[in-house]
Amino acid sequence: MTAKKTITVKAETLVSLAIEAFIKAGMSESDATISANALVQADLEGVHSHGISRLPVYIRCLQTGKINPTPSITINQKGAVISVDGDNGLGIITSMHALNAAIPTAKELGLVGVAVKQSNHFGAASYYCKHMCQHQLAMIAFTNSPKGMPPWGGKEAYFGTNPIAFGFPYRDEPIVVDLSTSVAARGKIILAAKNGEPIPTGWAVDENGRTTTDAEAALKGAILPMAGPKGYALALAVEMMAAMLTGAAFGPHVGWIYDDNREPADVGHFFILMDIAKFIDVNAYEKRVEQMKSEIKANSLAEGFTEILLPGERKQRKECRYRRDGIPVAEEVWSELQRMNH
Repeated sequence: MTAKKTITVKAETLVSLAIEAFIKAGMSESDATISANALVQADLEGVHSHGISRLPVYIRCLQTGKINPTPSITINQKGAVISVDGDNGLGIITSMHALNAAIPTAKELGLVGVAVKQSNHFGAASYYCKHMCQHQLAMIAFTNSPKGMPPWGGKEAYFGTNPIAFGFPYRDEPIVVDLSTSVAARGKIILAAKNGEPIPTGWAVDENGRTTTDAEAALKGAILPMAGPKGYALALAVEMMAAMLTGAAFGPHVGWIYDDNREPADVGHFFILMDIAKFIDVNAYEKRVEQMKSEIKANSLAEGFTEILLPGERKQRKECRYRRDGIPVAEEVWSELQRMNH
């Protein structure tokens, strides 16, 4: 496979470009800044499928009204339950407003559930986990997404790739686990299609249920669940949390930002926040985490491995390198960004 051509761009340049584009599309400067930083953070961690490559489709949706650039987000609270109507705003904005509103309750009560409906694609779930970890809050994040994965035994897409993420604060290096319930995130297939690249065997099937390495055919077909029936079961559980408990759309009724339908996507998110200090002394917690990390690292290496990494550790290393040297951006993506801002 021919290596894709990239150019290297400083993170600050990408953030400025995205802020300008979001403001031109009708967003407030504060919301534009939040959204831009969330996208570029994904690129800094090497998750380019959820980074700046998403900006053009976000802007198109904001310009056409498919996503509301100035949503009137409503927040209702009953004890430790916070319900949020995102008014069809960008998922990054509805999620950040919802989570920031939930912090005081999480600190007071120790535990809070946040249900969000009438939202849109919110980028990388790990972004929100890290944000909450800065407040010494552990978090579990769920979101549903447009149909792309069949139930186990079927060939027609019903569930989205339905990611789930966990964030656990630990000094300045939180432990973050972020994964889709499919073999691969759909964003990786979208990016492969944009770059004209094949996808690995076993990721997806075409519309006839046949295994394919063609990214375009995969998008017309279905992405396979991770671990077979286990991934399907987990996707269903995420759908229950993000849709059934929130009142958002579910399964094939969730809209997609890449089609021409002007109806709101009505994506749902569910967040659970936990204040570490309400469960255990923070110093004791940190010592226990440090012990576990050390023991994991000291585990005897299997053949072919040179070290054992913790979830998110590879992303942390990439962020250090990309902040210093710049972020690799596919030429096709960079050209699209340039056309968008001219």
